[in-house]
Amino acid sequence: MRSLNSENRELWDEWSDEHQAMWNGATDNGRLPPTYSPLPDADSLDEWQAEGLPEVSDIDFIELGCGGGQGTVGAAQDGVQTAIGVDFSTQQLRHARRLRNLYGVDAEFVAGDVSTIPVSDDAFDLAHSGFVYFMVADLDAAFREAHRVLRAGGHLSFDVPHPVHELFDPATLEFERSYHDTGTRRDKHDEVLHEDIIVMDRTISDLHNALVDAGFTVTEMWEWPHSDDPDDYEDTDMSSSPALKAKVPRTLGFRAVAE
Repeated sequence: MRSLNSENRELWDEWSDEHQAMWNGATDNGRLPPTYSPLPDADSLDEWQAEGLPEVSDIDFIELGCGGGQGTVGAAQDGVQTAIGVDFSTQQLRHARRLRNLYGVDAEFVAGDVSTIPVSDDAFDLAHSGFVYFMVADLDAAFREAHRVLRAGGHLSFDVPHPVHELFDPATLEFERSYHDTGTRRDKHDEVLHEDIIVMDRTISDLHNALVDAGFTVTEMWEWPHSDDPDDYEDTDMSSSPALKAKVPRTLGFRAVAE
């Protein structure tokens, strides 16, 4: 029997071209595809460096579940010393390497699962994972692996769909199930994820406590977006709607330090 991660890997391999075309859909002719910076903003970076994070040019960075490489390439553009992206989909990594070559930056991409990361212990100062852990079956193993690859005092940042947001039908804004109804689920309303992707519903305390159990100290949590006015949002997020985002945050994020 295939594992949950194996099923999701096969689906991402199958859907990678379509997903990356969606990501790059707004790119004008002649312009490079978009990337993003996974590093904290200037104010947060100053605070992190005061807590022991090196200067940007000395940071060894790893992206866990890098997909098409947008965050890893973005970190390389920011000037980190080392930029490595790990993903279980070989097809996603094909897009990541293409993006790296288009930008001409120094970044490495490695095939591997975030629950069994194929890199050395104590090798990185900063790890980032964007909208990945909610598709991971064994969250405890994934957080232990993130802790293993970070040096003492290293930082992990990640975000996931906000657990409360996932309870609502984005069209009707009605509850579909209980917050306490956790576990695996295939039914997704959004078009950003393949409809057959398996996701794991977890409570906020599930995520927090799993981090603590893995040896992290949680230093910050955030919920985004913040405005209760639907007019503040352009309806470009196909996994939500302005009306829903005005009532419930779309994203839940964590920053944590490896002790």
